[in-house]
Amino acid sequence: MPLPEGGRETSDHAHWDAVEEATELLHAERFHESLVELRSVLRQDPTNPYAYHFLGVALFETGELDAARDAYRACLRLAPEHLGARIALAHVLRGLGDSVGAIKEGTLALAQAPGDADALHALGLAHLADGDRIAARRYLTEFLDARPEFEAQVEVKAILESLGPARGPVGVVGPKS
Repeated sequence: MPLPEGGRETSDHAHWDAVEEATELLHAERFHESLVELRSVLRQDPTNPYAYHFLGVALFETGELDAARDAYRACLRLAPEHLGARIALAHVLRGLGDSVGAIKEGTLALAQAPGDADALHALGLAHLADGDRIAARRYLTEFLDARPEFEAQVEVKAILESLGPARGPVGVVGPKS
């Protein structure tokens, strides 16, 4: 049954309101308490995409990567346009050793939000995990061009330095010495 005019906004606000306490617990790094709160929210409304997203965050923070993956996927089933969940899923899949899945999710995120720094970062790290240094360099360099926060810049610059100097296409001869 379609929502009445304004019904989607009302539902969205209700979903946000339902996770407010849990997000405060997450910000306070009280991850186990937030898990309890989010599970309670989901018992009351299993269609709340924000609850699944933040459940994924809390599970990731407690080291439960398989469960975090499942929570992000549940969020995306309910809200396929949820960019944060898609990017987080890419990171979790990479952490679980599924670089192909991470690349797929990162690519979808970048298609949804071209030039998005977080999507570029996730995609660059996924390609790095997959052993594709050229693609990793490309996406991580684009990430730096987006002027991310200082800590992320430092991390990515170190990764790029560890990849060695950029090389041109195969067969291109550089200048003579």
